Amino acid sequence: MNRRILGVELRRSVALWISAIVVLVALGMFYLFSAPWTKGTVAWTEQLTTTSHWVRFMLVFLWPLAIGAGAIQGLRDHRSGMTELLGSTPRPALHRVAQTGFAIGLALTLAYAVLFAFGGVQAVAGGGYVSFSWLPATLVGVLGLVAGAWFGMGVSRAIPSPLVPPLLFVVALVVTIPLSIEGNGIPNQVALLSPALFSMKSVFTTVSTAATAGQALWLAGLAATGILLMVATTLRTRLAALVPVALGVALALAVLPSTPATTYVVDTAAMEQVCDGPVCVSRMQEARLASLTGPGTEALRMLAKLPDPPTTVREFTGEVPDLTGRPRTADAVTVVFETVRANQLPAADLTRLLVAGAGVPSCYSFNTAGESVQREHTARLVTAAYFTGELKPLARSSYLNTGSMPEAERTWNTFRALPEPDQLARVQAAREIGVSCEGDQLEALTR
Repeated sequence: MNRRILGVELRRSVALWISAIVVLVALGMFYLFSAPWTKGTVAWTEQLTTTSHWVRFMLVFLWPLAIGAGAIQGLRDHRSGMTELLGSTPRPALHRVAQTGFAIGLALTLAYAVLFAFGGVQAVAGGGYVSFSWLPATLVGVLGLVAGAWFGMGVSRAIPSPLVPPLLFVVALVVTIPLSIEGNGIPNQVALLSPALFSMKSVFTTVSTAATAGQALWLAGLAATGILLMVATTLRTRLAALVPVALGVALALAVLPSTPATTYVVDTAAMEQVCDGPVCVSRMQEARLASLTGPGTEALRMLAKLPDPPTTVREFTGEVPDLTGRPRTADAVTVVFETVRANQLPAADLTRLLVAGAGVPSCYSFNTAGESVQREHTARLVTAAYFTGELKPLARSSYLNTGSMPEAERTWNTFRALPEPDQLARVQAAREIGVSCEGDQLEALTR
């Protein structure tokens, strides 16, 4: 295809329109809705991997759009009344549809690249971790969009009815949405036939090779079926055109993982530890190490007065927000960047967060509430004041601070009147309760 023909196809087909719609719909979702893709360390502009994942997630809406647009394009010959005339020319049908199909495929590829670049550039500029773990998922996403458009073209050329485009769009949307919801009760292999990915939960996970390969197999079959339907002229050839997608689905079901745990696997390279003295973070969060080193070292100096003080500050790399399973050891202060943005807090506030609870994390998820949570937070305010010398609210906990500060002030005034050995003993007792999560830390400070 020369440039002139490509230019004509880009102008006269739906290629530019659908690519613009894809970009606008995705960016509209990213920026107009406060959803998981805008929050925490899994925000879509935080890392290249999160950008890739959330753009794939958006295929739950973009894939049906691509199929519907392809179906609209497939009706062009029928609407123009030139089907018989074009069929009588000696030029193979594949040559004609290849020009339009290539133009639409190129436009959708560029649209996908624009979306990824829009988030990826921000991730890199913000110090995001650079690796190529995003590439396989991105390539499958591009294949999904292009295959969907080609399939839509093929179906509408085989069934030239104006009802086909809206029907294909609705069916694709109705099928894709439930497949893309985790815990939908659908077998995992079947759910992975959706080109969209589940919602991202941890920045340290990546799509497994088996999941990527299985999705690529069936989407390649879908693309081949779309091409064959575009050139099929008889019922027999149209039925034969369904063989590639059927074969792709069969192969994909044999390859795709059977559980979500084997679909999203740990990115070991991203979890590799990078240290500056006693302060360590994952390679994924290496850009935040400089902001954590000073406050972390200061926190360890303050905690050194404990009978069995921690000796290191390290990042917790488990799944968030399920913090209840967070490791609790006496030798380390763990940091969760999901709740502590080390590069956005003043050093003093970050140090206060690290020594709260005598260096032990909360026993509750930050999504929970109740009297026990409030009492624990009150104890964390007091223990932080013991090490820093002043009672102040903890950063990132405005809701809990509001309810806990009055009680914390009363407890602190009584607590600091005690002899130093008694204060230390009570803080150590609260720390031991925090390590085991069995008991009441506030009671340990006041009894």
